[in-house]
Amino acid sequence: MNLVGTDDTPNVILDAANSKFELSGRSLPEDVAAFYKPILSWMEAFAETVPDKITFDFKLNYFNTASSKMILDILLKLEEMNEDNDKVTIRWHYPSNDEDMKEAGEEYADMVEVPFEMIEY
Repeated sequence: MNLVGTDDTPNVILDAANSKFELSGRSLPEDVAAFYKPILSWMEAFAETVPDKITFDFKLNYFNTASSKMILDILLKLEEMNEDNDKVTIRWHYPSNDEDMKEAGEEYADMVEVPFEMIEY
């Protein structure tokens, strides 16, 4: 599943064949539930066939409060996939001058039991 980002929606890459999983850009869709539902459905199906290891990159430069809940839902799904062993790594990318985005990543890291890498750029 690939969704091209807009001014209000993130770019989404869920490419199991090439082991590329990424959410990037801005997330403030008008209907958050409708936007994220197919992503969560895809992840639910993918969870049945998780390969040995996956890395999920979050490269968001802005998200609204409604999106924050959906991001947490994605992280919780990744946590479920990771329960058997260390299959999942999350990389949270944030701009060096964006303390809010760094703190958001740190807060998410505290909420889920998944290896979390903080990557400043």
